[in-house]
Amino acid sequence: MTRHLAITMGDPAGIGPEIIVKAAVRLKDRLDEGALKLTIIGSGPALRLAERQLGLDIEIPEARMEDAWPNLCFIQADAEGQPILPGLLSADGGRMAFKAIEKGVQLAMAGKVGGIVTAPLNKEALNKAGFHYAGHTELLAELTGARGSVMMLAHGNMRVSHVTTHVALEDVPKRLTPERLRLVIDLTDKALRHLGIVRPKIAVAALNPHAGEGGLFGRQDIDISAPTIAKAVSDGLDIVGPVPGDTVFVKLRAGQYDAVIAMYHDQGHIPVKLLGFEIDPATGKWMDLSGVNITLGLPIVRTSVDHGTAFDIAGKGIANERSLIEAIEFAERLAGD
Repeated sequence: MTRHLAITMGDPAGIGPEIIVKAAVRLKDRLDEGALKLTIIGSGPALRLAERQLGLDIEIPEARMEDAWPNLCFIQADAEGQPILPGLLSADGGRMAFKAIEKGVQLAMAGKVGGIVTAPLNKEALNKAGFHYAGHTELLAELTGARGSVMMLAHGNMRVSHVTTHVALEDVPKRLTPERLRLVIDLTDKALRHLGIVRPKIAVAALNPHAGEGGLFGRQDIDISAPTIAKAVSDGLDIVGPVPGDTVFVKLRAGQYDAVIAMYHDQGHIPVKLLGFEIDPATGKWMDLSGVNITLGLPIVRTSVDHGTAFDIAGKGIANERSLIEAIEFAERLAGD
């Protein structure tokens, strides 16, 4: 039986409400036939404003927590405070984003939904509301009690997991430990198998230029990554590395690997976003974007859009829903519904 997926609105002042409404319209046929079921969690006024502004043929009904949910429905995340206006950062926007995630996690942990798909939140607004997290990944790890989580970005065949994410670059080497790297390797292999890849081939990107050049540029790749990779191979995994960072993503794009493990945030994010964002050469503005953020190592399924709140275009009706639809599709595959 198909279970609902929870869609958390993120910051209601961002483009979350708009892309949710647009995605629901795009997915209407699947929702009508029950092949897909979505429960939106967030700010009711923000959702209704988006419905009115877009003028699309849809109205997402509100459902009470104890009711039998229709295939597409909405749940209020928390009591409304000051009006949350598109494009304006506020503590209430951060609070509502947190409460939507909290409720989504509760539903997923209780088995009422098959997983959660998150629209973007704003870290400044989140912290302004008193919730001091670096982002979704850290917040979800605490709410679910996960002891180790991993961020994976996906765009087409570009799948990239990260050893570290929201830390200063100077702190990355000390966080590259055999235990952490092996956790990322194992979770990446498991996720790829859930996505239907029978025997995943994974490459570990080097931390240093030329994988340390025999120790001339640092020894982390030699002393930490190489032995950890060798142990994983001896345990039966198909994994190579450390592969220099300036070539490993070219090989991933060519299909030589099923995923790459990046050492730090920008090393992994830049190649995925470079390929996922489509730019209008005449104006220099981005027209479309693709990509999904998946959190591995949680006791629940969680996927997300691979972009921010875009306060600068919120409420203008021009936000693109493609990344959200891809995140929904990934969540379906991982949830197995």
